[in-house]
Order: sequence, then C-alpha cells, then structure tokens
Amino acid sequence: QVQLVESGGGLVQPGGSLRLSCAASGATHKFYDMAWYRQVPGKERELVARVTIDGQVIYADSVKGRFTVSRANGENMVDLQMNSLKPEDTAVYYCNAQGGRRGFWGQGTQVTVSS
Repeated sequence: QVQLVESGGGLVQPGGSLRLSCAASGATHKFYDMAWYRQVPGKERELVARVTIDGQVIYADSVKGRFTVSRANGENMVDLQMNSLKPEDTAVYYCNAQGGRRGFWGQGTQVTVSS
C-alpha cells in the first residue's frame, strides 16, 4: 500500500524559512504528479505547488516567488522550500501524489508562522 510521510513543519518567525519533505513508499511506479496543499480550519484545501512527472511546475499566486517545489528524478518524493514566510502561511501542509488510478494524501505537517 502507498503511504506518504511529510516532515519539516514547525514554528517559525515571519520572514523565516522552512523546508518540507515528503516521501512516498509502496508505489509500483512513478507518480504522475506530486504536490503540496495546505488547509486552515474553515477553509478549503488549496494547492500550493505542483510538479508533474515531466518537470512542469505550478504555484499558487500567494506563494509564487517565495516557495520552491522540487522533485527528485526517479523517486516518489517532493520537497517544498518556503522562504519569506508570512503569518497567513500558517496551515497544515499536505503532500499529495497522483497515480494512474487514484491520488494519495499524507497526514499533514503543521506550519506556524508567528512572532
């Protein structure tokens, strides 16, 4: 079975940086897409960044220029480098992997940006 495990969340001051990592296990082949989403209570889960199997990347407007997503070639893992963090970036961040038949979600990692 497929499992996604996120790591790297924590508490950081505004303007600081964090790097999130996601590793997938149990997949029989490479996922088509891997992505990071985030969610706060009372709000819909939103896409933060996505990278396709051929390296195409899309970012949410709110994070463009501050966040960088990277995917290791030949591995089902994805990282999210977050710089210039703002309080509004506070959320639970979820890793997502899209296969040919279905998608998978990690359990999430909390990111809190506060002074």
